[in-house]
Amino acid sequence: MSEIGRDRRGAWRAALACMVTLSVAMGLGRFAFTPMLPIMLHEGKLELAAGGVLASLNYLGYFLGAVSCAAIGFKASSMVRGGLLATAALLVGMGVLHSFASWGVLRTAAGVMSAWVFVFASGWGLRRLAETNAPTLAGVIYTGPGIGIAMTGLLGGALGRWGSEAGWIGLGILALVLIAVIWHVFDDGERVPPSGGAPATPAVARPAGSAADRSDAMWLVALYGLAGFGYIITATFLPVIARQALPGSSWPDLFWPLFGLAIIPGALIGARAPTHWDNRLLLAVAYGLQALGVVFSVAWPTIGGFALGSLLLGMPFTAITLFAMRDARRLRGNAAAGLIGYATASYGVGQIIGPLFAAPLAQRTGSFQVPLLVAAAALALGAVLFAWVWSKSRRPNAI
Repeated sequence: MSEIGRDRRGAWRAALACMVTLSVAMGLGRFAFTPMLPIMLHEGKLELAAGGVLASLNYLGYFLGAVSCAAIGFKASSMVRGGLLATAALLVGMGVLHSFASWGVLRTAAGVMSAWVFVFASGWGLRRLAETNAPTLAGVIYTGPGIGIAMTGLLGGALGRWGSEAGWIGLGILALVLIAVIWHVFDDGERVPPSGGAPATPAVARPAGSAADRSDAMWLVALYGLAGFGYIITATFLPVIARQALPGSSWPDLFWPLFGLAIIPGALIGARAPTHWDNRLLLAVAYGLQALGVVFSVAWPTIGGFALGSLLLGMPFTAITLFAMRDARRLRGNAAAGLIGYATASYGVGQIIGPLFAAPLAQRTGSFQVPLLVAAAALALGAVLFAWVWSKSRRPNAI
């Protein structure tokens, strides 16, 4: 086989392995709770407010995991493998243990593992794609969360027919099978810095310390947090919301996998957006699409409304992360790790606040209408402000 052929094969092998890795860490480890929550509510094991607490604990774990990555000195392959095995064990633990306190610990730990695996698998995968001259395959890597979400939606409900314990244990076993398939691909032995989690796109930093640089960085951090808050309420409670609106229908269990499937083309399209397109304008468009998706579930609570809302919410999901990380590299170049960390922390705070705000209010009022409208307003505000920041930078007298 020629050198080019070996490189191409190696690139696809790395991209597909990272895709499966993110499917397990994000789709199963982080978001399996979404399709399992209505089952646990039906069984009387949780109340809605308690479910919101468990969701926020998972997002707190993700926040802690993300901000701790810079201090971790282990090899990327070791972090990925260890995080994947821990994710499978934590999924099984949700079916084996039965107290709210133990579930809280497990969901928090699952959040930490998903952040660690996401960062280090991204860094490892993007480095391998750069080495094999195939950076455009980055989009393949970031279809992983969508594939994992679709799997949890389709399998979680089916497994849950035997009870939530069987559902959680079944998802843990599925995770182990997938881990075994890609285990040896990560046998490279090189340490990858956490900053490698950012998309490997060319970037030229502005002069350090300029007023425009500082202003744009502050806007990126603040507005990225709105994205975390704006999508997470629907992403956490979508099956519950749909079941309230469509009692007795079989459709509510399908909207969550539809959300996951929509992420796949969004990731592929987002990864191919030309680097000279302004990231702030791309973010404005993506936020606007997600705002529309949230509004559809309130204004048109039918099968068509939830389906269209799931598509509009899912397609920009990974693209938003991609464009935000690209903008951080525009501002800081290869020294973007610190800004990426602050932005990720802001996103994490938004995710933590969302379920804590929505679940008690929905339990008290019997409806998610107000929390969803607030989430849509947050996304719309983010879209308007990103467009404003972009237009301000184009003025002749802009700093």
